Amino acid sequence: MAKGKYDSTLNLPKTDFPMRANLPTREPETTEFWENNKIYEKLQQKNEAKPTFILHDGPPYANGDIHLGHTLNKVLKDIIVRQRSLNGYNAPYVPGWDTHGLPIEQQAIKNMGLDRNKTDVVEFRQHCKDYALKYVDIQKDQFKRLGVIGDWDNPYITLNPEFESVQVKVFGEMASQGYIYKGLKPVYWCGDCETALAEAEVEYNDKVSPSIFVKFPVTDGKEVIPSDSYILIWTTTPWTIPANTGISVNPELDYVVCNVNDEKYVFAKGLLERLVEEFEWSNVEIISELKGELLELVVCKHPIFNRDSLVILGDHVNLDAGTGCVHTAPGHGEDDFFVGQKYDLPVISPVDNGGLFTDEAYQFAGLYVQDANAKIISELEDLNMLVNKSNMKHQYPFCWRCKHPIIFRATEQWFASIDGFRENALNAIDSVQWIPAWGRERIYNMVRDRGDWCISRQRTWGVPIPIFYCNDCGESIVNNDTIAHISDLFAKHGSDIWFEKNANDLVPTNLKCDCGNNNFRKETDIMDVWFDSGSSHMAVLETTEGLSWPADLYLEGSDQHRGWFNSSLSTAVAVKGTAPYRSVLTHGFVVDEKGRKMSKSLGNVIDPLKMIDQMGADILRLWVASADYRSDVAVSKNIIKQCAEAYRKIRNTCRFILGNISDFDPNNDKVPYEQLTDLDKWALLKMDKLNRRVTKAFDNYEFHVVFHSVHNFCTIDLSNLYFDVLKDKLYCSHPNDPERRAAQTVLHELITNLVILLTPILAFTTEEIWRYLRKENDVESILLLDWPEANDGYINNELENTMDKVFDAREVVTKALEEARNKKVIGHSLGAWVGIYADNEWYNILSQINNLEKILITSRAELDIAENRPDNSVALEDVSGLWVSVKPAEGEKCERCWIISVTVGENNEHPTLCNRCSTVIEQL
Repeated sequence: MAKGKYDSTLNLPKTDFPMRANLPTREPETTEFWENNKIYEKLQQKNEAKPTFILHDGPPYANGDIHLGHTLNKVLKDIIVRQRSLNGYNAPYVPGWDTHGLPIEQQAIKNMGLDRNKTDVVEFRQHCKDYALKYVDIQKDQFKRLGVIGDWDNPYITLNPEFESVQVKVFGEMASQGYIYKGLKPVYWCGDCETALAEAEVEYNDKVSPSIFVKFPVTDGKEVIPSDSYILIWTTTPWTIPANTGISVNPELDYVVCNVNDEKYVFAKGLLERLVEEFEWSNVEIISELKGELLELVVCKHPIFNRDSLVILGDHVNLDAGTGCVHTAPGHGEDDFFVGQKYDLPVISPVDNGGLFTDEAYQFAGLYVQDANAKIISELEDLNMLVNKSNMKHQYPFCWRCKHPIIFRATEQWFASIDGFRENALNAIDSVQWIPAWGRERIYNMVRDRGDWCISRQRTWGVPIPIFYCNDCGESIVNNDTIAHISDLFAKHGSDIWFEKNANDLVPTNLKCDCGNNNFRKETDIMDVWFDSGSSHMAVLETTEGLSWPADLYLEGSDQHRGWFNSSLSTAVAVKGTAPYRSVLTHGFVVDEKGRKMSKSLGNVIDPLKMIDQMGADILRLWVASADYRSDVAVSKNIIKQCAEAYRKIRNTCRFILGNISDFDPNNDKVPYEQLTDLDKWALLKMDKLNRRVTKAFDNYEFHVVFHSVHNFCTIDLSNLYFDVLKDKLYCSHPNDPERRAAQTVLHELITNLVILLTPILAFTTEEIWRYLRKENDVESILLLDWPEANDGYINNELENTMDKVFDAREVVTKALEEARNKKVIGHSLGAWVGIYADNEWYNILSQINNLEKILITSRAELDIAENRPDNSVALEDVSGLWVSVKPAEGEKCERCWIISVTVGENNEHPTLCNRCSTVIEQL
């Protein structure tokens, strides 16, 4: 009979807690238990009077199933909310969804086969709404399946009328302070999506572009350069040549006029050597040199069209690349636009919303800008204006939604003036705790360097910009009355009313323009969706019962420094003068084991929904907790497998405890601390240290520290040491033996603490454990308990040092037993009689330990002085002063406890048992 198997003669563990987790089947039952018993609501009632901790949820887009990025984000939030709720805070969690914008509009068009240009606008918006709400429900169920608790019956959704109403007020307040304006300037433009983009909607990727050097013939050299010379420019966007109206030079740089193969070229002197090498020029003669400032107002002819190109001065010109003479198209570049304004250069932007050239581009009309490059280069060649052409790979802006290259395009757009509140925003950043600390520098630099926020979009699915125009004088009208009126209309009817009604039906009664006219039209653009989510701090925190402004924590991926963190900061500082959050925590992206992004083409995508179906959500939750999320988080089937193995160890640790306290009633069987053995007290002090370390780690959002601390505690302190020693006492002693009850007392406290510490991470498993652990009329759910407090009474440095020494000695014994086993001297360790030979220090320590053989898992152990050690004794290099010898134990093997004892056979009624086991059996 193997030790530890169930048998009527043994006091072995009996519990219904299953050996196998079977999480995919059991977890949905737990979710149903939470919902049916309204555990979240009861948690809020329990903590109602406690200090609040508000984690404001950054809303995901409702346009598809959740992925591993969602999993990482939501589980991190849930870990925090659960732990704060257990640890003395009122920590409500209101989940939210971002339901406007192009991603949903595109999916609605694709999945429903819509043509937005041929579909009634209100009907089209209804399709978008239906699609968004469909995925709100889908994602809601998927997040709940992950174990995320929250107010799922009352989430915030950006398309809800109440949200839109507050968003309009945020816009109105910014407008009243002069931060909203309409202006003509180049903005990021996506021809595929047919709309302007904000900086947060642009990502940079590698792109191969044509690199060309073009001659601009000088028509008026202003007596500083020859009129038969050419100014040489370089560009990687040939499609912008039709919009050229100027050439920028740096006033401080030195320029040269060079004779190259019988043509005179003007360019920066500092680039001469590079150009000679790149173009393999052989006959180069410097005719003259001059400062850039002398080139101001030199007139050139456009290389293709019959119009002038004026030479102007600009500090943005440098020697990093090109010729030091920068092709300037104010309609297609930010630097070009602003430097062109100083010289009243025409702003030509011959491109329509779809990225096609208009008639203003003459022979290139109808071409898509990126496709026009080849034809423009060919035209330059035919006109003998092309000096060189090649291809180059460089970083280029792409639309983050459709992944197509974008352009700069000068159009009239609505902007939020960042300059109006930039300094306040920078000051607000320093009032926030950024986790990790580098987040502060990241967002500080972004806010410091960002241009004005383009908030208008030329799309349909979103919150309209609530501005009217006078049909007589064209003046835009936005004031407190119009904002209040539109906000009320949106609160009652939603923003669809803007598209259902004429402007004159939407304006406040008796509204008149300053010119006296009372006939109006309405703005057709909608707001950037970042304005939607960026208004959530007011639309949610200030309107939802139980929440408060500002939030204690925002938690999102590192891309949100330019996204939600940034837009929320902008609206909050503009309207309220300070940041909407006290702390901001950032996590990395999910990558594979090699650090690569998840990609279908690489075949490294892991579907969390499939993982849940196969292994259970608690395995994914443990993966989230195990990673240092402050950098990118690696995941693979192998990593998940390792997490599953760690989960199995933790679960089996809990199962061992549950099995061994099944006959323990803490109300009647609990043993006072003073009556515990030293080993039991050691287990409690280790548990107290774990409590303190884990609590601190949770406070610092270091969940990987929690994971490793708990896993090591279960594996090393408990399974390898404490449990190993306890088994004989638990299985073989009389049920009411004082030492057995003492051990059960400790085990009960261990599991009670351990299950609470694990609740934020292993949401389902801990609820299941609590169901087996709690007695009738006890607390209904693990979530309704309180966080374990540190117990100074368990601190005992002297005992800890002693027990640590004892376990060091056990290592030497283990080594000796292993060598004896290899030599066939013994089999199981219980077949051994060990002799321990110690120097004075070790002797003083080990002589204090009663029943040393129990800790060493041997049948007999004797302590002696070092001088008496035999020649064959074993020592360990890192444990000096201690030696161990091993020989077979004397006596017979007890059939019940496996200990070899000379007392086996002394009891005639139980001839196969030792005296201890015979006595126990007789007393049962």
